[in-house]
Amino acid sequence: MKILKNIKAIFLDLGDVIMEEATEVKDENGVTLSAELIPGAKEAVKQIKEMGYTLALVADTYVGTYNNVLKAHDLFAYFDAFAISDEVGCLKPDPRMFKKALDDLEITEADYNRVIMVGNNLERDIAGANRVGLITVWSNWNDNDGYKEKPEKELEFPDYEIGILTEIIALLPEIEESLDHEK
Repeated sequence: MKILKNIKAIFLDLGDVIMEEATEVKDENGVTLSAELIPGAKEAVKQIKEMGYTLALVADTYVGTYNNVLKAHDLFAYFDAFAISDEVGCLKPDPRMFKKALDDLEITEADYNRVIMVGNNLERDIAGANRVGLITVWSNWNDNDGYKEKPEKELEFPDYEIGILTEIIALLPEIEESLDHEK
C-alpha cells in the first residue's frame, strides 16, 4: 500500500474506540483493571503502526486504566505519546488535551490540520479536535453508549465517520490524498 505520509499523527481515544467500555472491570476508585477490546481494534492499531504512522492516545481516563488495558492486550508499545486527562488535569474538549499530544510529538501548529483524531464522543472528541484544527473521525460503532448520536453544533460535525476502528485503514489513503491536494 502506497503511503503518502501527509498525515503527521493519528490520535485515538480509548473507550469505545479501542476498548469496549461495557466490558470494563473496575476497582473501587474507578480504575479499569481489565476490559475487552472492540473487535479488530488490536489488529487496526498494529496495522496503523506498521504503515508507518505515529500514534497517540488522547483519552479521558485514569493512568491505571490505559496502562492496564493497553499492556494486557500488548498495545502499549505501539503508542508514541499519551495525553491522559488524569495527568493533564482536564477533560476533552479542553484544547490542552490535544496540545499535550501535539507538543509531545513536536507537531507545530502549521501541521495541526495533518493530524487525525478518532473518537466516539461528538461533544468531547470531535468538537475538541475541530476547535484545535485537527482532522476528525467519528467512530459511532456503539449506538447505546449514552452519547449524542447526531451532531448538533457546528464543531460537532466530523470530517469523516466510521463504525469500528478497522474502517480507518481503508480511509487513510483517502485522507492522505485529500491532504496531498492541499499542498
